[in-house]
Amino acid sequence: MNPASENFDEMYAPDGSVRPAYAGFCDWYDTQDTKWLQRKDAEADDSFRRTGITFNVYGEDEAEERLIPFDMVPRVITAREWRRLTKGIEQRVSAINSFLYDLYHRQEIIRAGRVPARLFQDNAAWLQQMVGFTPPGGIYTHIVGIDLVRTGPDEFFVLEDNARTPSGVSYMLENRETMMNMFPELFAQVGVEAVSNYPRRLARSLAACAPVATEGKPKVAVLTPGVYNSAYFEHAFLADQMGAELVEASDLRVVGGRVQMRTTRGFEPVDVLYRRVDDEYLDPLTFNPDSVLGVPGIMDVYRAGGITIANAPGTGVADDKAVYSFMPEIVEFYTGEKPLLPNVETWRCADKDSLGYVLDNLGELVVKEVHGSGGYGMLIGPTASKREISEFRKKLTANPENYIAQPTLSLSTCPIFTKKGLAPRHVDLRPFVLVSPNGVDITPGGLTRVALKKGSLVVNSSQGGGTKDTWVLKE
Repeated sequence: MNPASENFDEMYAPDGSVRPAYAGFCDWYDTQDTKWLQRKDAEADDSFRRTGITFNVYGEDEAEERLIPFDMVPRVITAREWRRLTKGIEQRVSAINSFLYDLYHRQEIIRAGRVPARLFQDNAAWLQQMVGFTPPGGIYTHIVGIDLVRTGPDEFFVLEDNARTPSGVSYMLENRETMMNMFPELFAQVGVEAVSNYPRRLARSLAACAPVATEGKPKVAVLTPGVYNSAYFEHAFLADQMGAELVEASDLRVVGGRVQMRTTRGFEPVDVLYRRVDDEYLDPLTFNPDSVLGVPGIMDVYRAGGITIANAPGTGVADDKAVYSFMPEIVEFYTGEKPLLPNVETWRCADKDSLGYVLDNLGELVVKEVHGSGGYGMLIGPTASKREISEFRKKLTANPENYIAQPTLSLSTCPIFTKKGLAPRHVDLRPFVLVSPNGVDITPGGLTRVALKKGSLVVNSSQGGGTKDTWVLKE
């Protein structure tokens, strides 16, 4: 492998030496037999297939189920780097929660002229039904995923905020379990912070957000849309690991002013519902009347203090990429501090001057839908054809408010294991954050997504990316 690259290589310095973070891993790797490593690589695929770690890719006709590609070279972060990241993440998540409270109450940030009213007035994720209501404990975003990218030794940027229903934590846990099963001697040699206690931390954090109606130990349940949902594996996995009940809408009903769950002993109240159902389908009496995925009347119980819904309805407005572009102002407004983790430079195509710049430079920029996710509906200018750019130009001109644009970043690379040895590929990182009245809890690690195709910048599994185990080194 040639370590020299214009991108920041997280394992190798420009002179070819191994960076300190990877010293322990490389000492181990260099003593291993290549054929044995190849067998282990195949073994990991078999393990994921047996466990059923798949996801759905939605095409034009129907969903296609695929195996999550896993790479066995870990992504390593030093204790010093992690301390810096956690401070920035905690600051940002706290600001997001304050922003959501403000947006559904006095809207001081809009009165102060720091963000425009159109951010919520034209946003389907902003819910009128949440105006004036404060969730139990004042927490809107119980589980948050902050997507980070790296461009240099001390250069980390926030690429995206996931405050609605961040997914992928089950892959973080399974990646670690797979690595520990395959290479126990490696973990004995290198001190790595644990992630396996995440489900216990999640259960504890959710229980701390229980509503006033709770009697005794809070009852936590995970609401899933069902087995055909792309993240069903994760829903079932987390419920099992937390010791919580996995429920569908048909298992729940409103009885005596509480949301109750069908059990062999009759109906029992649910105190905290970790829902993996979108707002629109949560309550057919309040939102989409055709929904069969939600619980009729749950919003009335919620507003009366009879249940905690995690994450709170209406948090999706914080995922909006137009809101993202204002996050530096949002962080400073609510914390009184400059952001410790900067945004990627962003052009709001709703602004006439910005739109002009974006249209003039489409071939060099990444353009994203304001409400898009999963790598869909975006243009990566440098890798797009002239036809794709031309077609996107028409969409952008017709509906500029629907898009933001960003420069094409020189994302850092981390090696993946190939038949020819180690090869650099671009990565990002999604740490998982738990928020409760007791504070902010960040699991040391997260989900590293990797673009398995040479030169690709798209790490989403739906677009051909894979995942890695993420190591945070002990002090």
